[in-house]
Amino acid sequence: MAQMLNEEMIAELVKEVLKGMSSSGGEGKAPTPKESTGQKGSLSVKDYPLGSKKPDTIKSPRGNAFSELTLDAVLQGKATFEDFRIAPEALLMQAEIAESAGRRQVASNLRRAAELTKVPDDRVLEIYNALRPHRSTKEELMAIADELENKYNATACATFVREAVSVYERRKLLRGDIPE
Repeated sequence: MAQMLNEEMIAELVKEVLKGMSSSGGEGKAPTPKESTGQKGSLSVKDYPLGSKKPDTIKSPRGNAFSELTLDAVLQGKATFEDFRIAPEALLMQAEIAESAGRRQVASNLRRAAELTKVPDDRVLEIYNALRPHRSTKEELMAIADELENKYNATACATFVREAVSVYERRKLLRGDIPE
């Protein structure tokens, strides 16, 4: 029964995504990709991928230049594991590129990912598991939203969790709900 419910939910979600893709996600006509002028705040699809087209704009979380992240740097102790994590600024630049290509949902996802760089990895996994259907109560999810907003200043992620609570209530996906 639960397997069939999950398959039906996945099928419904896929249909919604495909419908959104064919109608540009209900966001109106996609804008024409903008041209890059090379100034901060003006990234476009021409700048993608950043690692090839604008490597000088990418820094590691510790501030090392993208070009300095080499095997030799690791062997010499100049680059650490932390340098190979993505910096929130890189995600925000990718979001800007996605936005310029008319991919607003991808841009939103990248902005939320940038916020999550402030959250410890183990906590991100706990939150991910808590967001799975029938894993959490409304109160637990609202507490997660408050934590994201107040402790990590992850306001877009907090909004996302609150929206999930609304959907979970409507679809009876909170812990303790009985599927119809």
